[in-house]
Amino acid sequence: MRFHHKTVFIIFITMILVVSVSAVTRVSYTHPGQMIKIPTTNTDRSPYLFSAGFGTEIHNFSPFNTARGVYFSMDLSKNFTLGFSSGQGADTTALLDESEYIPPVEFGFHVQQRLYSQGDISFSIGIHDIVFENAESGVSLDPKQLSFFGVLGSQKPLGDYELSTYMGFGTGGFAQQLATTPEPDSTDTETGTNAGVFAGFILHTPFLPKWGGLDFVGEFDGTGINVGLRIPLTSDYRLSLGFTHIQNLPDWTEAYGATHPGFTLGLDMSVPRSAGEKVPSLPSAEGGPYPSPEEGMYDSTMVAADVAVSSLRDSLRVSDHELRNFATQIAQLKQKNISLEDSVKTMMLVRNKSQKNINRAMRHLSRSLRYFYSGDYREALQEVETALELNPNLALAYARRGSIYYKLGDAQRATINWNLALQMDPEYDDVRNILKALHENRLKTTSFSQD
Repeated sequence: MRFHHKTVFIIFITMILVVSVSAVTRVSYTHPGQMIKIPTTNTDRSPYLFSAGFGTEIHNFSPFNTARGVYFSMDLSKNFTLGFSSGQGADTTALLDESEYIPPVEFGFHVQQRLYSQGDISFSIGIHDIVFENAESGVSLDPKQLSFFGVLGSQKPLGDYELSTYMGFGTGGFAQQLATTPEPDSTDTETGTNAGVFAGFILHTPFLPKWGGLDFVGEFDGTGINVGLRIPLTSDYRLSLGFTHIQNLPDWTEAYGATHPGFTLGLDMSVPRSAGEKVPSLPSAEGGPYPSPEEGMYDSTMVAADVAVSSLRDSLRVSDHELRNFATQIAQLKQKNISLEDSVKTMMLVRNKSQKNINRAMRHLSRSLRYFYSGDYREALQEVETALELNPNLALAYARRGSIYYKLGDAQRATINWNLALQMDPEYDDVRNILKALHENRLKTTSFSQD
């Protein structure tokens, strides 16, 4: 997808307008990751440059009582993920007569880092909800929602499906409250534990494969159970639906509290990385080699040709005496010069054509990686086949095809393609390590990430 600065500007302005109308950082679908409220961790670096979107929680219809928020997140180097969100919580007094309470606007920052990744297991730590509250007294830090956490994740294929599970512990917003929210005119304060646990899963399905597949989401966020559905609208846009704290649905008509149930709605957009950007490789379980153009493929040949042409031209600057003595040799050299120049022109044409094919092949490999991440291995395989038709000498393409066949459960074809990749590039250590692990029965389908 080609993404222009104008589009980024429009999205940014839209986010500001949403917040200005009614904008709590704990709003559903406004945290980094694909879950409703809990953090996630993955073995691979995200194939997207950044993600942005908004989320809404509807807690009552009469009177209409909502919480809304927007978010932005992106993966940085060294396995860091940075996120920003802004929101406005629901009115805790909205169901009371003559309520004049206006929830303050909040701005939150979220940071996490992946510390460990091996096979299909990863572990990350971070801080969510570094919240600054824009109240009448000014902007101030709200430490009540500050959440330190650690999360362990696992990604396993189940036939045409893929199951991602997450378990973790955290403070602040992830702590189970032991007391109910006090009445607005009460001087009591909330009490509760300072730490709690959370868990969740994402079931990635083969439905709507053209756009990445349909996802079912379920989680316990430390205070209640949330369920949701992520529906792909395009390959880069998803609509998110769900319910929060479904165990408290009978309390729908009650005044809003920390564990009040709500209907959730969200929309997010993800911008893919450029084709020339690299992602860490398989043996460290950080993801496979990302395609990059084989720049300088003919550089040495061109340099040699330039040197030969320059030498011949220098030889033409000899003295008149030498020219008379070596007239025959000069004629021969001139002929060689013409032949070399014709050869250079031919090589330039071949180089340009080959480079175009390589660039086209890399674009198809880039698409295959996106399908691979989404679990659509059939589409990923088709993109790799197209890339090989354009350039049958790409070791990366055979390695990628081997990874896809392995995900599809065809270890024999996977081994053949990995061996082809190694034959084309004897220094492809990642593939050599994979074949060694396979030979020693240390490589399992369920632990295999991607090439």
